[in-house]
Amino acid sequence: MDALAELSAHLTGNARAIVISEKDLDLRPSSSDNRLFMMEIGEGSLAAGGRGGGFGERKVTAVLCYELRSGTWSKLFEAAEGALDAYEIPYYVSRVPMTMADGSESMGYGVVEPELVAEFSKKSGIPSSA
Repeated sequence: MDALAELSAHLTGNARAIVISEKDLDLRPSSSDNRLFMMEIGEGSLAAGGRGGGFGERKVTAVLCYELRSGTWSKLFEAAEGALDAYEIPYYVSRVPMTMADGSESMGYGVVEPELVAEFSKKSGIPSSA
């Protein structure tokens, strides 16, 4: 599966996904260069949706990094299971619009924050996108 198909599957699948991106999330190859981290959140009683009164935890089950450069999406990184604790979900995640590869619009969860993408890139050993 190519990187764009894999990224799209993560964003539209049943798993809870939080996106941290440098720019607004636009998966179309014609959009400007972008880097994003996608964090999948575990399902169950301890997941974000099952927290009673805001208590509990949100367990990160996967961290992946994708980048769009010159019209092509590439997968740069996937965190090993033992390294997932190094990535914390920002407390200020909100609903964000997403433009899918076919131009359709969807809503997801995430933040647009280049500084956090740079921090995650450094943790992941990925060179700066600048």
